[in-house]
Amino acid sequence: MPEKTVTDVRHVFVLGLDEANLPTLNAVPGAESLRYHPLLSIEELQRGEVSVPALIDKARAVLDAFDGDIDAIVGYWDFPVSTLVPILAERYGTRSTSLESVVKCEHKYWSRLEQQKVTDRHPRFGRVDLDTDDPRPPENVRFPMWVKPALSYSSELAFGVKDMDEFQDAVRQIREGITRVGRPFEYILDRIELPPEMAGVGAQVCLAEEAMTGLQVAVEGYVHQGEVTVYGVLDSINYPGTSSFQRHQYPSTLPPPVIAQLHDVTERVMREIGFGPATFSVEYFFDPKTQEIGLLEINPRHSQSHAELFQYVDGVPNHHSMVRLALGEDPRMPRRQGPYAMAAKWYYRWFTDGVVRGVPSPDGLARIEREGDGVRVDVTTEEGQVLSDLSQQDSYSYELAHVFTGGSDEEDLRKKYDHCVAALGLTFDESPREQPNDPNDPNDPNDPNDPNDPNDPNDSHD
Repeated sequence: MPEKTVTDVRHVFVLGLDEANLPTLNAVPGAESLRYHPLLSIEELQRGEVSVPALIDKARAVLDAFDGDIDAIVGYWDFPVSTLVPILAERYGTRSTSLESVVKCEHKYWSRLEQQKVTDRHPRFGRVDLDTDDPRPPENVRFPMWVKPALSYSSELAFGVKDMDEFQDAVRQIREGITRVGRPFEYILDRIELPPEMAGVGAQVCLAEEAMTGLQVAVEGYVHQGEVTVYGVLDSINYPGTSSFQRHQYPSTLPPPVIAQLHDVTERVMREIGFGPATFSVEYFFDPKTQEIGLLEINPRHSQSHAELFQYVDGVPNHHSMVRLALGEDPRMPRRQGPYAMAAKWYYRWFTDGVVRGVPSPDGLARIEREGDGVRVDVTTEEGQVLSDLSQQDSYSYELAHVFTGGSDEEDLRKKYDHCVAALGLTFDESPREQPNDPNDPNDPNDPNDPNDPNDPNDSHD
């Protein structure tokens, strides 16, 4: 068989390929010689309790029926996409990091065990017994703390708690809902050889760790030919007094010495995990008072939420590194070659339940985007949607739209965002259901406007 030339069309299968990411995938350099093929839908991959064996069978049926070369299999979503990529890569001979390295990132307890081998920049943590009638925090973990499953979607079932009553209520809710992701994750754990410290831990385990405070930041990078490279650091900014993200902003405004710390810890941890040819995103806190960083979590994929931001500032979306690594090519990202000095992804949220009204038409959205230079709007809900029926939301708010803005500075970014929100004109009818998390209720333990609420260590990102 003759060798391919650079002008040949190459076929890239994308798990969970969605319309929102197609423009940025088509914006990677050399996209004219690539053909993207959808492999399983978002609904199949993320709705309800997924069956990993069934997903593997469905994916294999598509790939086996393809009459051509399978040059790459990629994905930018969390579990199960993150674990399906290495499983399918092994079967079809494409490039990926190992399944074990992915699980070391995604299993929050195992990830902490790996992190503490090479750094102390993480909170105190421990397992929580879900089987007892009187659950208690680990002795080494103090309030305020976060209680969460070993694996979850978009901060689902992750709770910030300040006392024993809130802790036990959080454990009760986790116990009731943990099987949705925990049970399919057990299938993945059964496919790899676990170390002694993970014996008997399993996937349906609950973790408690002390809350960290400060500024949130995300570090993106990749591993290529055994070398860890960080190509971007972004600030993650919450709605005031809440644990819900308002925006991701690139590039970070942190001082260079702090950026250097983030690079150093990230590189050491990813080497310890044994990460291979793939992209990653690591989330941190930075405490301006102590000048210390604390590692929140490791995502074994880049953040598709940041794609437009890199495109606006650096000239290329971060999907570029994912695609090039999967094709066995140089994944190097350009730097500061885009049209804007700064960029942000804004999360337009609502903090009480309700029914969505006034959703703009596609033509209306196109008009809003034309009105502002460097603006893209992705509405994530629809007319008549009951907010509490939305899946994969954080524990305290509902996402209505994502607004991407590029500009000269923070003020420019905010002006463009405010204009988009006003132009969207979304309204809300009172939901017929009881609203459990009322931000105006001072007795609500899950009040997202509580200024003492610690920040959420589980970025929804993707």
